[in-house]
Parts: sequence; C-alpha cells; structure tokens
Amino acid sequence: MADRGRAAAVAALACNACVWGLAWWPLRELQALGLHPLWSTAAVYVVALAAVLLWRPQAWRGAAAHPLLLLLMLASGLTNVGFNWAVTVGDVVRVVLLFYLMPAWSVLLAWPLLGERPGAGALARVALALAGVVVILKEPGTPWPVPESLPDWLALGGGLCFALTNLLLRRLRAVPPVLRLGSMFVGGTLAAVAAAAVGMQQGIVGAPVAVPWAGLVFGLLLVLGFLGGNAALQYGAARLPAQTTALVMLSEVLFASVSSVAAGAASLGPRTWAGGALILAAAAWSAWTEPGSKRGRAVRSAP
Repeated sequence: MADRGRAAAVAALACNACVWGLAWWPLRELQALGLHPLWSTAAVYVVALAAVLLWRPQAWRGAAAHPLLLLLMLASGLTNVGFNWAVTVGDVVRVVLLFYLMPAWSVLLAWPLLGERPGAGALARVALALAGVVVILKEPGTPWPVPESLPDWLALGGGLCFALTNLLLRRLRAVPPVLRLGSMFVGGTLAAVAAAAVGMQQGIVGAPVAVPWAGLVFGLLLVLGFLGGNAALQYGAARLPAQTTALVMLSEVLFASVSSVAAGAASLGPRTWAGGALILAAAAWSAWTEPGSKRGRAVRSAP
C-alpha cells in the first residue's frame, strides 16, 4: 500500500508538471485570437479566485494578521506574468530553462530573508546554474552573454519571483493554505492587469478583446488545468519528501520541450542542450540536497 501511495503521489506531481509544460499552447492559441497572454492570465485568475471563494467564502478571514501576504501577492503575481508572457512570445524551451534558474535565486535570497547563509555546495550550484545561462545566452558575435530579448528578461525575472514566492511560502507555512492560495490568485489578477495597462501605454500590449467560442474553450482548458494541477501538487507534495517533489517537477522541462519542438514553437540547438544540462543539473543537485520533507513548496497559482 505504501508503494502504491507513493506511486500515486509521483503521478500527481507529474500531472502538475505536464499542465505547466503544456500551458504555452492554449496561451498561444488565445494570443492568435487577439487576446494578449496578460489578459488571458488575468481572466484565468479571476475565474479561479471565484472558484476558491465559492468553495471557501471565509477564505480571507485573518488575512490582516499576516502582512507578508502582500509581498506574496506581488511575487506570485509577477511569477505568472513573467512565465506566461515569455512562453507565449519566446522559444518555449529556452524560456523554461531560463526560468529554472530559480534554485540559484533561492540560494541568494534565502540569506537575507531566512538567515540561511549559503555554504560551499550552495555557491557551487549557483555557479553551475549561471554557467548554463551563459552557455544558452552566448550568441555568435555577442561579447557578453546578456538577455537579448523580452522573453529572456521575462523568464529570468519570473524565475527570480518564483524563488521569492517559494521562500515566502516557507515563511508563511503557518498561515492556512486557502488564505495563501487566495492571496496568490489576487496577486496574479492585479499583477496581470497592471502589467497589461502599462504595456498598453507603451504600445506593446493590445486592449482586451472578446474571443470567439473557440477561445473560451482554450480559456476553460487553462482554468481546469490550473485547478487540477494545483490539486495534484497539493496531494503529491504532502506525501513525498521535498527533494522528491522538486525532482519530479523537473519533468516540466521534458513536457515543454517535447510538445513545443513537435509543434515548431522551439528549437534545440547545441547551446540549448549544453546550457540546459547545466541548469537542470544544478536544479536536481539543489533538490537532492534539500534537507527535510516538510518545508513549504512553491505553488504557481495559474498557468
């Protein structure tokens, strides 16, 4: 029975990784119908938040006693803004790999936020991950490998915010889960709307449009995928050690790579292979050495 329960938990985590690895597809389909991914993200968050409030009408009770929830709103909201926008307009594999620099950001942020001073092993993992980023970003004729496009910046920023979200969830682990989840939904809605409004002023984001019925189907897929994926993550992460959870979640890279390359939304050149191997090695190393099984896990609250 124990083996069966472990297998079910691993399968649940793999389902969550699959949802995130395939989220780029409905987002791109909605963009093709004229709806920018920021407006898609905001709409998904609103529907998800409504579902939470129907399930737990008193979800906000006690929120005022936890001011750090405001920072959680901001961090989780910007995580989804960065990731969802990046996978919609950039090379999906490149974006996902740059996003998975998150373990390196976690090491750097844990010192000021949690007082966890990085040791030699943690710094080595940061160096390994950064080496992977250098390999991916180094283009022929580029003197120094810096992000060269909006998707690059969005992916790196999204990964940084995801690391901050993870650390905040650890700080807020005594807060009721429904309150944390509801805060993340609110943050996602506000961040997406605010970013879209600024983008409209700059002329890089179009106004929201009414989509045809086909678009509603893609939107429904996002909502159902998000709700089911988060339920699967809550089930799996509660039954497995933290390092096992993190390692299984790396399968998101596999789902994103296979699906996007097959659909022509990404390419796998030698630099992507080499840099991705370094980043994933650093992420797996970080997950494998994560002590304990009861630390909070980061939950991205909407695709």
